[in-house]
Amino acid sequence: MAQRLSTAEEYEALLEKHDTWLFDCDGVLWKGDHVIEGVTQVLDLLRRRNKKVVFVTNNATKSRKTLLAKFKDLGVQAHVDEVYGSAYTAAVYISTVLALPKHLKVYVIGQSGLEEELHAEGIQTLGGTDPADNTLAPFNLNPESWKPDPDVAAVVCGLDTKVNYTKLSKAFAYAQKEGCHFIATNTDSTYPSSYGLLPGAGSISAPLRYALGKDPVVCGKPSGTMLDVIKAKIHFDPARTIMVGDRLNTDIEFGKHGGLATLLVLTGITAESDITGPNASPTVPDYVVQSLGDLRLADKA
Repeated sequence: MAQRLSTAEEYEALLEKHDTWLFDCDGVLWKGDHVIEGVTQVLDLLRRRNKKVVFVTNNATKSRKTLLAKFKDLGVQAHVDEVYGSAYTAAVYISTVLALPKHLKVYVIGQSGLEEELHAEGIQTLGGTDPADNTLAPFNLNPESWKPDPDVAAVVCGLDTKVNYTKLSKAFAYAQKEGCHFIATNTDSTYPSSYGLLPGAGSISAPLRYALGKDPVVCGKPSGTMLDVIKAKIHFDPARTIMVGDRLNTDIEFGKHGGLATLLVLTGITAESDITGPNASPTVPDYVVQSLGDLRLADKA
């Protein structure tokens, strides 16, 4: 059963037990373009106590550089080497784990942030923001209308707010090829905007999963791929590390799979009814707080 934290003494004890803090962003630090009350004070408190702070987000629409700009705009301190997004993880997976030869290409369903991370790893891309693929015109496989690029060796799918039948059809055609890798930045079914939930990257890749009859390699939470990338860059002791998130099936599962302690906040996706009562999720966090901002009371313990 999760431990509910509500007093300054309980918050202080949590801080004492953990040296490295991994944070989801949407629904934990901010909602849309609004910082959640008290978050900046909590992050300042952690830094003053020499805790390692790492930001781990499934947001694949933004590169780390663009994410860093959002942190700055919202007044949240962060450094580029502290930020890990699923777009970056997907790019590192392709360049390092798959070791995709430089002459081969990746077909992208996604936005500029995903393309930026792929290009930074020296990976050539098709699709994505290419105006030729951002069309509502009918699509067909007539060779006079479209000739597949024989050098495409992987399909990567992230959140794409301009997804259309042309992109899905081309991705499907490429992913059917023998040896072509099918990769998803993340499989979040939804994401929290300033004014409510919207379909997430998992909802964009779902038609491909259904059409292909197979699941992609997933690079974002809860996959261990993202934690492997973090471990390659940052040294930390899992026994003294905690994952803070708002979503049970990504953030909390991610922490549990990695042997980390987990803290659930109720400012994002997960509601009280998801963790209590007859319909409660089988995924149980170690700790629960109403908001990350509540931890600032530890200074008063």
